[in-house]
Amino acid sequence: MSNWLILTLCIAGTCAVVLLFVSLPRRRGAGGDTTETPDVIEYMTMMIGVVYAIVLGLAMAGVWEERGAAEDWVRAEAQALHEVSTRAQAYPEEVSEDIRQQVDGYVSHVLDVEWPHMVDNAELTEEGDALLAGLRSTIALHEPASTLEAHGYHGLMDRAAAVDEARTARAQAAEPTMPGVVWFGLVAGGLVAIGMVFALQIQRSARELLLVGLFSALIAFLLFLIWHFDSPFARGIGEPTEAFEILFPALGGGG
Repeated sequence: MSNWLILTLCIAGTCAVVLLFVSLPRRRGAGGDTTETPDVIEYMTMMIGVVYAIVLGLAMAGVWEERGAAEDWVRAEAQALHEVSTRAQAYPEEVSEDIRQQVDGYVSHVLDVEWPHMVDNAELTEEGDALLAGLRSTIALHEPASTLEAHGYHGLMDRAAAVDEARTARAQAAEPTMPGVVWFGLVAGGLVAIGMVFALQIQRSARELLLVGLFSALIAFLLFLIWHFDSPFARGIGEPTEAFEILFPALGGGG
């Protein structure tokens, strides 16, 4: 299902439910004045709105920051792999070719196998771990035979370590950012914030119904955005594998 369709259904459903409750006939109180709202209710409504707005803002900032970090780690992993493939030229040709083939094999696995698995299961593959371990082993076990190879050896080891670090960070970013208890608080807080509308004893004029609908739609939209960016590799990044495909154009067609 399209994310835009999910957003439309969430907003439409929320507005419909809220407006339905607002439009329900009210029971007549015993001589109560429905034209004024007690000061304590106005104060509570204001405080609930402010607190919930802060919580929403923090949640939005958190998932947005995680989205940016996930994108940076993917870019760092692809760049480090490209550096490994390039700096391998300092080694003898057969060793250099072996390293390049292992880099290409790892990138192909990431694009064709691991990425769909990561999106569906929020975890990386053991085969990807093995391919990276094999690449690092090939680099580490080659004994430099010249000064040029010695300089290249240290650079390759650093870049291979950077790949491992970025891969670990990518594995962490594959998991949802927001814990379940936070989602419970966000949804419950939204229900309370919208529910306080009824405590204000609003009338059922077109203007007030429009404001209630817009308020409900805003909360639904913000919750949708948090959900959208909560899983950056599945929904939050437009072209998550773009860095790999740019640096390894010969391998990007299969992703």
